[in-house]
Amino acid sequence: MTVVTATTHPTKRLVIVVRADPVICGHSGEARCLAEVALTRGFDEVRIVTWPLDRLEAAGLPLKPIDHVTPYSPGIIVERPGPVGDYRVPDGRWLAGLTGRLVEIFSDGVPTVAMSLYLSPHTVAVQDAVRVARSLGRARVTTIAEAVGSDITNIVRACVETDRFGAAAHLLSTYLDSDHCVAVSQYTKDLIVTEAAALDALHGTDFAAACHDRIGISYPAVDSSAYLSLSDERIESDLVRRGLTRGGYALFLSRIASAKGLDDLIEAYTGSRASERVNLVLAGRGPQEADVRRWIEEAGMSERIVLLTDVDDDEKPSLMAGSAAYVLPTRAQPEFVETFGIALVESMLAGGGPVITCATGGVPEAVGDTALIVPPNDPTAIRDALDAVVCDWRPERLARHREVAREYALQFDRANVFDALFARLAPAVEAA
Repeated sequence: MTVVTATTHPTKRLVIVVRADPVICGHSGEARCLAEVALTRGFDEVRIVTWPLDRLEAAGLPLKPIDHVTPYSPGIIVERPGPVGDYRVPDGRWLAGLTGRLVEIFSDGVPTVAMSLYLSPHTVAVQDAVRVARSLGRARVTTIAEAVGSDITNIVRACVETDRFGAAAHLLSTYLDSDHCVAVSQYTKDLIVTEAAALDALHGTDFAAACHDRIGISYPAVDSSAYLSLSDERIESDLVRRGLTRGGYALFLSRIASAKGLDDLIEAYTGSRASERVNLVLAGRGPQEADVRRWIEEAGMSERIVLLTDVDDDEKPSLMAGSAAYVLPTRAQPEFVETFGIALVESMLAGGGPVITCATGGVPEAVGDTALIVPPNDPTAIRDALDAVVCDWRPERLARHREVAREYALQFDRANVFDALFARLAPAVEAA
């Protein structure tokens, strides 16, 4: 991945702390989008501070091929601080390295906006670094903490269920200590308030009221230009390399994990009328890859269902644009709830086939009334929707549907999201 040399004397800086590329995650792409827009909005230095590649691999996160990751624009510096300490610091070495580097960045007197995506551990690191930098008298930092769903389902809710008060209180307190608190959807905010209220009921705290009052909504930012600028020639070229034809396949493109409902999708496709007309392409990486391969074989659909685990950033828009339908039968599970649905918005922007999905979590905010909504865990409903779109809808209806979906999705363009987010920060940023 290209690391660009910093400007010599920056006058205004944005720092984003996130699990960045090559992690396959919508919020990794969101960070990239915000970084790119910042360069056009008066920030002359943008730093993405993230984790070393070996730690991302060791964590088991789904990763893109590193040599296929699109380079960042000049002026965006990617930092991956190494660990501090030796084997006697079992798990805190990399967090210490990350926090220490942030202290150094925040202590040089440059007016800085520091945004963390994921409260744990990124907001924790930012707030700790800001506290130290301010104690040195050198910090000119405004902080934004963005909560995503797994912050709550994976940490706060689990702590409430097991009565681990301290960890939940630490995370919520750190979040609320930020200058600006945002969530990626109204659903996410409501989830935070609900779980905070459960903690309050158990321990007499008052987190829920503070979360209700302080948390704003900032939807994930998407680069619409990557989808709107696609030419027919580019789409055809990318599809030919995969042995695909435009309109000749239904598409799933997301993380290959249980909460995404791939077992339901494979069951729905098997025996459908749509399976006689189009293939099914499953694109992504994740912990269920072996299961998916087994399900395809057991269904006897190896000739019709294609699993792609090497799709890169440049190819994704073409795959979406060429699809006859985009299907994401996401469902709520204890460890994960779809709190927005970035890939749904990307498919709508690409102008491919209609989106078929479930009203899980924040998905309704991502798709509005432009998608075919089916119940979760219902292969029959998925099959009926897929058959209707592929076999029954006339070209005129498909064209109208594409136009309406794309128009709705444009509100999530990265420039719109960036400007709305930073409008509320403007007085503080100018004063920093």
